[in-house]
Amino acid sequence: MNKENLQLFVFFLIINFGALGIGSWLMNNGPMTSWYIDLAKAPWTPPGWVFGAAWTTIMICFSFFMTALYTKIKSIKVKILFAIQVALNVSWNYIFFNQHLILLALITIILLTFIVFYFLFGFRTQTKSKRLLVLPYALWLCIATSLNYYIYVYN
Repeated sequence: MNKENLQLFVFFLIINFGALGIGSWLMNNGPMTSWYIDLAKAPWTPPGWVFGAAWTTIMICFSFFMTALYTKIKSIKVKILFAIQVALNVSWNYIFFNQHLILLALITIILLTFIVFYFLFGFRTQTKSKRLLVLPYALWLCIATSLNYYIYVYN
């Protein structure tokens, strides 16, 4: 990785992990609150530590992908899609854990999932095999969406 790509990678790491930090701050101890603890949750809900490990892996992989994508395409479209992805990712935490708006959170995570799948499939010719770096994010969002949907249906 050359110096310019390394700087770009660090930039995406800072933005992605910054978004996770802001999202965590906005959820106001959400997973520890009685509201969340008392919800009927899906039987496939992973233990809490899995979320941290998953998001760490996802954001490292996604930062590598964004570096590769942005190196190939420096378009306003890529910037807007990335910004929307960040905004949706951050806002879901606030909507779900802080405001307890389960349906709006479900809509938010579905939109986020569509954006991430667009990154996975919409730039396949430009990113080739590097697009597989988006796969952990896409798969995790499918799981997270199913968890949100379960909570919506059963609570």
